[in-house]
Amino acid sequence: MRTVHMAVYDTFSDWEVGYATAHINRELWHRDPGNWRVKTVALTADPVTSMGGMRVVPDLVLEDLKPADSAMLILPGLGTEFDPDSPITAFAREAREFLAAGVPVAAICGATFGLAKEGLLDERPHTSNDPGYLGYSGYSGGEHYVTSATAVTDGDLITATGTRPVDFAREIFARLDIFEPHVLEAWYKLYGNNDPAGFYALYEYEQQRAVKTR
Repeated sequence: MRTVHMAVYDTFSDWEVGYATAHINRELWHRDPGNWRVKTVALTADPVTSMGGMRVVPDLVLEDLKPADSAMLILPGLGTEFDPDSPITAFAREAREFLAAGVPVAAICGATFGLAKEGLLDERPHTSNDPGYLGYSGYSGGEHYVTSATAVTDGDLITATGTRPVDFAREIFARLDIFEPHVLEAWYKLYGNNDPAGFYALYEYEQQRAVKTR
């Protein structure tokens, strides 16, 4: 079983990570069913409440999280204004350890601001909500900001704007190699482009797999 860890903190933006976590946990189209799960990580064991009002009891605390035990660390944004005491600061430091260990990190919206403050975007192609937004972090990576993409993968680091959670999820799936390429293409047609062709391609794939497993 491979575990993807997702950070949770009060007012975390649940809608930014929902597509990714739902389809990591949902095995229907996986290349290797039964091999993936998502676990939540927080600063403490106390329950947290998302921006959407969902109460989450963390599976583990940050101090117990080790890159060797994880396939990826996902960092959602948060609904409150970023400040030095933001929990994202601690997770950004953890992201540095993950990247140093060669374990992927995926950050969206406000979480990219935390990575910028940590210096993790100074030398990497990346994106976020807006170049000016990241500029307030004081980072020196503005020349590497990609304005033409809503989600950017650079090696083990994925960054995305908070308005494109489907694009964020697609980059996560591709980096984890959860779906075969044609399945991922169909998934994005359906969820990213509202293209019915994606639905029918996924349905056909389901039927083919069902026949093989009989």
